[in-house]
Amino acid sequence: MELIRALVRKKDELSDVLLYHILIVGDLPYLAPGMEKHFKHKAFFIGGNARNSVNEGRSEYIPIFLSEVTMLFKRGVIVPDIALINVSPPDEHGFCSYGIDVGNIKTPAEKSKVVIAQINDQMPRGLGNSFIHLNKIDFIVEHNENLMELPQVDPKTSSSVLAAYDKIGQYIAEMIEDGSTLQMGIGAIPDSVMKYLNNHKDLGIHTEMFSDGIVELVEEGIINGEKKTLHPGKIIAGFVLGTRKSFDFIDNNPIFEFHPQEYVNNPFIIAENNKMVAINSAIEIDLTGQVCSDSIGTKFYSGIGGQVDFIRGAAHSEGGKPIIALPSTTKDEKISRIVPTLKTGAGVVTSRGDVHYVVTEYGVANLFGKSIQERAKLLIKIAHPKFRDELTKFAKESYNI
Repeated sequence: MELIRALVRKKDELSDVLLYHILIVGDLPYLAPGMEKHFKHKAFFIGGNARNSVNEGRSEYIPIFLSEVTMLFKRGVIVPDIALINVSPPDEHGFCSYGIDVGNIKTPAEKSKVVIAQINDQMPRGLGNSFIHLNKIDFIVEHNENLMELPQVDPKTSSSVLAAYDKIGQYIAEMIEDGSTLQMGIGAIPDSVMKYLNNHKDLGIHTEMFSDGIVELVEEGIINGEKKTLHPGKIIAGFVLGTRKSFDFIDNNPIFEFHPQEYVNNPFIIAENNKMVAINSAIEIDLTGQVCSDSIGTKFYSGIGGQVDFIRGAAHSEGGKPIIALPSTTKDEKISRIVPTLKTGAGVVTSRGDVHYVVTEYGVANLFGKSIQERAKLLIKIAHPKFRDELTKFAKESYNI
């Protein structure tokens, strides 16, 4: 946004400016090599634009559950001097909407000593616990610009990988009962699931974030929230990552209700939704069920995000289904993503005790209540066929299956 560009233009007058954010789409010039003498970034989640900076030591990564990021500000662990926010024009009562990101912005802004707001007529008016009054803003910059959009699927994705995602989507859709409440993020797997929900009824949404995929299902009445046990009739979310299609759809749309992330991602709140289905992905999973989803070995790739919040929330939901979904191999089919042991240095984001359902294009494994030996056998069955022999050999030697 313009506030960031203005900050970078003043770089020669600045030093040791510490910047916190979760995920910003688009170019971040303050992360370019050489900028570290002016700006230091601490990431709660590592986007593609921050990955090199973090792994080259120019930025730092804070591993934390998404439900607890805003708690750092609410509890005064981090007290920001300045909040840079992007909001909608004020309504007749003087209230601006945080628009596409309420979850990660509202609480830190409320706890900042100074609030600088870019008022942008391209920002939709998202509803819910999503407003800031003009009298709470210290400085205003009026600058209209298109919001950054996040494409849904990499156009370079091979047909074989798309076929794997499609099959995973079919398996998960079959697991979803009518009247379920879904956590639906972004990417090929959630999009593939939504392709197969056209015959479902009365679905609801409670999710940290969503993208374009739900728009059609809402328009068709498949997602209506009528059977939700918490916030019936409402789509509960923290933020939107998508394209103009989503941004226009949420504008003044009363089915959407946005809240700060400490509420949306609270596992105890999530669990109040009966038939809560949480769908999350992974980089790799070992034969005992340990899930790594934030790093490739010692190289940090993304973050913990809301995975554990929703896996635990769904596990304690009446009729809930916590799901980890991943293709069985990397894109070139040279590396299995179901592995004997996690890579050296890889972090466990979701513990083996938290994992219930694991889905690949080869099927569904339910690990809940299963022994190590039973887990290994189930996971080998849904691994890529060309890796099953070596996985079996390891399991026999290590776990006596």
